[in-house]
Amino acid sequence: MTVSKTASSCAALSLVAGFGLVLPLAPAHAADAPHISEIAYTLDTDFIEIAADTGTDVSGWTVGSVTRGGSVQAEENTTTIPDGTTVGDSGALAVEVPITNSVKSGSAADGDYGSSAYAIDDDGALISFAQVGGVVDGKGVTGKSNKNTPEAVVGQDAEPTGATASGGESIQLIGGAWKSAAPTPDALPGDDGDGGDGGDEPTPEDLTPIADIQGTGDESPLAGTTVKTRGVVTASYPTGGLNGYFVQTPGTGGADDETPGASDGVFVYSPDTVADVNIGDYVELTGSVSERYGQTQISVSAKGLTPVDEAAEAVKPVDDEFPRDAAEREALEGMLLQPGGEMTVADNYNTNTYGEVVLATGKGTLLQPTDVERPGTDEAKAIEADNLEREVILDDGATVNYLKNDQDVPLPYVSNDAPVRVGAKATMTSPVVLGFDHEKWRFQPTTRLTGDNADAVQPTHFSDTRTDAPEAVGGQISMASFNVLNYFTTTGDQLEGCSYYDDREGNHVTVRSGCDARGAANAQSLKRQETKIVTAINKLDTSVVSLMEIENSAKFGEDRDAALQTLVTRLNEAAGTEKWAFVPSPEKLPADEDVIRTALIYQPAEVAPQNESTILDDQAAFSNAREPLSQAFAPKDESGEVEADKTFVTITNHFKSKGSGEGPGNEDTGDGQGASNADRVKQAKALVGFSDDQQKAADTDLVYMLGDFNSYTQEDPMQVFYDAGFKDVAAEKTDKSTYVYQGRTGSLDHVLALDSSGAAGAQADEPSSAFDAITGADVWNINSVEALALEYSRFNYNISDFYAPDQFRASDHDPVVVGLFDAADDGGDAGASENSGSDSGGNADNGGDESSADADGTDSSNGTDSAGGSDSSDGTDSAGGGTAGNGANSSSSSDGSSSARGSSDGASSNADDNAGSGSDAGGHLPRTGMDPTMIMAIAGGLILAGGAFVALARRRRLGGLGGRL
Repeated sequence: MTVSKTASSCAALSLVAGFGLVLPLAPAHAADAPHISEIAYTLDTDFIEIAADTGTDVSGWTVGSVTRGGSVQAEENTTTIPDGTTVGDSGALAVEVPITNSVKSGSAADGDYGSSAYAIDDDGALISFAQVGGVVDGKGVTGKSNKNTPEAVVGQDAEPTGATASGGESIQLIGGAWKSAAPTPDALPGDDGDGGDGGDEPTPEDLTPIADIQGTGDESPLAGTTVKTRGVVTASYPTGGLNGYFVQTPGTGGADDETPGASDGVFVYSPDTVADVNIGDYVELTGSVSERYGQTQISVSAKGLTPVDEAAEAVKPVDDEFPRDAAEREALEGMLLQPGGEMTVADNYNTNTYGEVVLATGKGTLLQPTDVERPGTDEAKAIEADNLEREVILDDGATVNYLKNDQDVPLPYVSNDAPVRVGAKATMTSPVVLGFDHEKWRFQPTTRLTGDNADAVQPTHFSDTRTDAPEAVGGQISMASFNVLNYFTTTGDQLEGCSYYDDREGNHVTVRSGCDARGAANAQSLKRQETKIVTAINKLDTSVVSLMEIENSAKFGEDRDAALQTLVTRLNEAAGTEKWAFVPSPEKLPADEDVIRTALIYQPAEVAPQNESTILDDQAAFSNAREPLSQAFAPKDESGEVEADKTFVTITNHFKSKGSGEGPGNEDTGDGQGASNADRVKQAKALVGFSDDQQKAADTDLVYMLGDFNSYTQEDPMQVFYDAGFKDVAAEKTDKSTYVYQGRTGSLDHVLALDSSGAAGAQADEPSSAFDAITGADVWNINSVEALALEYSRFNYNISDFYAPDQFRASDHDPVVVGLFDAADDGGDAGASENSGSDSGGNADNGGDESSADADGTDSSNGTDSAGGSDSSDGTDSAGGGTAGNGANSSSSSDGSSSARGSSDGASSNADDNAGSGSDAGGHLPRTGMDPTMIMAIAGGLILAGGAFVALARRRRLGGLGGRL
């Protein structure tokens, strides 16, 4: 807004006319010192009003707004008042400036959250700095430096007003207190204490039904008007920040709807009266109608509430499945519901902060689109559209932040005894009210829920999906991936410059920044972290474990393996025997490594390392990621003898994350793959070449890549592996996922197995490829699905003690577990059964019995509808056979199997592929492409040649294929 001495009156009138308001007839008096008197951020035109004596010259003053983080978001959020501008006769000057609508009422707004308005005079002195919302006399937002934030604001704390504006209103300093009221730009707010209705509008004589207030659209047709209505109180929130209650027309609800398309319930925002009503009261209300964050509400002052002294027919909850359609939901806004039908927990991340649980209507979680379909496709977009239709928030009847101001209030929903886990079934056990806030539909309990009153107030029961160990995967040996969540034995208190995340008593828990340590702040915190990791790995109990996010101790002047050695020592102490050993770092190391690294541990009683470990030193590809580590192992038989002919290669990985990226192709394009996608593709290509080298060095075709690839199952980096002949084991053999992010379930962690299975392999003593050697797989959901409050890093953040020395929430990624080598492979009568080469339960890609169960007792041949098992239709049909979702859930594969996500593409991808049949001419070509005619010829030749020739062919498959691409 441009204001000058000669034009100030006209400008004021213009602005007022734009709001459709009337100025007071007589000028008001300004306060003794200039200050901010009004902040308007819910209008079409935002403004900040300065109160000062008439004639005060405000030329060159700076007026603006910081956002929730404390900095000025953009250049447009601050303005300098033009030369020659003075305050008019009213004693107030409104300055137009956009204000970011990021506010929180009550203690949910703290030193880190809440838009704030500031005024700085022409000498650079901070005149006023007022925060929207927050707690009066509490801590306000601290000004943070950036290119747009004035120096006078940096480091200063805003003064919380404790007030937030209803839709179409502003917050105003009236009688020394901030209140929400109709805006009065360029005129000082009145001090009549009327609570915000201004007293200007007459009280309506006629009653307006709630359904008429709500209307049949997204917004109330009566917004901006004053109404009188009646309703029965169905829910009330005198504490927790909502500052209001819901009312509903008597007798409405249930199966009959006398107002189709319009709701019979509405939220009443009334800090002045919320303590005076009880659930079941019949009341008459007079107040202004507005839309607040998309929810219709009536703002009622102290004099706007009148008890009705007559009987009212009881309100009945609407007992039905919660609709997916937005219009149908709108018709229920503010009403009492008893939601039926199946619902699934989709996210519990914000349970730790705001007491919210994300639910998905229907069966199954909300899928990460790029875990199921190719990024950017119509199919992927359809999945996200479906997610948005299914999503609803189970709230706690409050707006508090349990990590900040309400740490002494027991957190709702979270419990060690009755955990709320992603994927669990949610059953509504008592009615809730349907609200809408911050772009989400919300089930609100009828009064505020905390951990103290859960038995009486919590409206939902969650099924317990925990397991004490992974599902059985069969096999002679097993392996797993495990992200150990920044396991650092170098704690923050051992270094200089560390800043910390603190518990509610100010004790350091984990390192925030400022030093190279990334884990525990001190020995006590490390002990808690270590106990969970050790418990999880010992219960995982696999022969080999691939580790990510473990300290690279060389960065702290120690042996590179020091932290790894400590972890193994703790594992053995807990096991009571020398159960574990670690793979030592090789002599040749990259010149520049990250402070976290990959690693491998194993059980010497079950496997023996073959040759030395190797690190892929490719700075062109891995300069911003952790270098892959490879180690070959051979299993031991029951007598402890090493079976060298079963040597297999493991490569542990940790690709660049999605959070940031630089260079061409690394920007976040919005297709779901995040930042640095081009770098992850480059890393995948380098890894394929590295796997070829390790395959040749170990003289085996049994190659496995494990780890955190920071890529969901259908994203570009994974396609590199599928094209090279690898299959995603968990995607093929389970219906589970490893990670939950922003309410979407998918897998960033993978075990990839080289697939060169062939028809002849079904008759062999030994598996013909890494994929064929797998007897079963599981994703052990102990981390990503658990509430964050259980993590060691959140110890003592809340008055409730959620820490337990168990495996649950030991990390944020779930381990993938794989079994290797069927009992029939171990020198037994391998050729006795037609299906002996199948996947232990008839689930291999060679026409095994589809009705048979896998080694873990499950039947993965049926199509699944979970994150990782959904139908994929991108049409990829590589000769590599590793489609990883391409063509999943078809009635049967061309070879007769029907495993989830699709298996090999028939005989053309099931080649036996003897030594020398692969050609280097085509670069990294699919490893399983072979003419089916040749397969039949080879198979026939093997049968005619007799047992000796079969034995020779078996040796060639395991050893001689090392030179294939």
